[in-house]
Amino acid sequence: MSQAVSGETYFQNFTEKHKKILNTLVRNNPGLLSGSFSLLVFNPHVLDFDNKRSYFYQRLHDDSANSTAAGAGGANAGRRPGSRPLGASLNLHVHRENVFEDSFHQFVGRSGEEIKRGRINVRFHQEEGVDAGGVSREWFQALARQMFNPGYALFRPSAAGRVTYQPNPQSWANPEHLQYFKFVGRIIGKAIVDQRVLDAYFTRSFYKHILGRSVDYRDMEAIDPSYYKSLEWILENDITDVFDETFSIEVDNFGQHRIIDLIPNGQEIAVTEENKAEYVRLVTEQRLYKAIKDQIGAFLDGFHDLIPKDLIQIFNEQELELLISGMPDVDVDDWRNNTEYHGGYSSSSAPVQWFWRAVRSFDQEERAKLLQFVTGTSKVPLEGFAHLQGNQGIQKFQIHKAFGPTTRLPTAHTCFNQLDLPVYDSFESLKSNLLLAISECSTGFGFV
Repeated sequence: MSQAVSGETYFQNFTEKHKKILNTLVRNNPGLLSGSFSLLVFNPHVLDFDNKRSYFYQRLHDDSANSTAAGAGGANAGRRPGSRPLGASLNLHVHRENVFEDSFHQFVGRSGEEIKRGRINVRFHQEEGVDAGGVSREWFQALARQMFNPGYALFRPSAAGRVTYQPNPQSWANPEHLQYFKFVGRIIGKAIVDQRVLDAYFTRSFYKHILGRSVDYRDMEAIDPSYYKSLEWILENDITDVFDETFSIEVDNFGQHRIIDLIPNGQEIAVTEENKAEYVRLVTEQRLYKAIKDQIGAFLDGFHDLIPKDLIQIFNEQELELLISGMPDVDVDDWRNNTEYHGGYSSSSAPVQWFWRAVRSFDQEERAKLLQFVTGTSKVPLEGFAHLQGNQGIQKFQIHKAFGPTTRLPTAHTCFNQLDLPVYDSFESLKSNLLLAISECSTGFGFV
């Protein structure tokens, strides 16, 4: 047993140490991940996003071709490994003003494999035009807008900037909500299969659910900032004689109030200093999972019709957003010109100068992950960073001086687009700690 653990630790240490060269080798020869480098897939933290993405699509299309080879009638003979297998056309005739419901009804009755392999061919009612790719691209974007339409009650915007979305626990007001969630899961899956970028951004906790990972109380910040602060205060302070709650939670469904026990007889069990961590875990699970578990389950039923569960799990939450929504085009000059400084920092402070030097040295993926780390999403407003959204409306990017030891990693408050940056003593120290922070953030902090 100890030898197995020792070997696993050695493997992790070795791959971490040689991460850069391993990614370069895989980038030059992607087939290595299906051969001599296949073990790297079991330590996806080492792989860069572009290498994971290449492996993902190779596996996705190879699996699809293999599963349908018997019925393909030779249509896929001679197909290159990793290329998309051929499929029949999925002809859709939809009204532009009713694109969501029309598409929903035309997807009903189709199998996941049929949708996965099929070539989308869209015609908008009373509009001319042959779909050579442009019309279906427009169809995907129209669906991405409509799935968040408040009239369907499927999703609600998060508090963090109101540009990311979370399943609505009251979606049951729509009688067909679970069928719609399954449809949305299929649309997201189909967009991934067809490599169509969607203007659709979800909360960190919802990405975790798609990946089968545990949520953490810190994920609450995007949903309810004040409640998150309350949970944080409970964990960081002695609550003896100052906190009068039980293992229960009150919920409001359109004015109907009811109490939910977090554990059996929870209303009779007081929260104490000794059991407060368990209370925070359970109340987080209730609000971020159990309250929307039916919606999550229906979405995943549709999503997994097209995307294998084990394959999508090679990504982390940040990378899943980039897979669905694409890599942002970040204008560093615009970003810098619309940044505020607090706590003693100014634009001329050495750590601030080093920060922007580091950002300029980052590649596109690293800049996207930094944005996700601080703002909660990689989405950049169409009007630029001057219109970056916070929980109270427009909120520019902020850099605050973080006091304390310079061994600390930078931290962030996504509701305020705020980066707390320690006073590092060198550019190298700042850059390495910043990269570590945005990398470690992506792994999440699930309860064990």
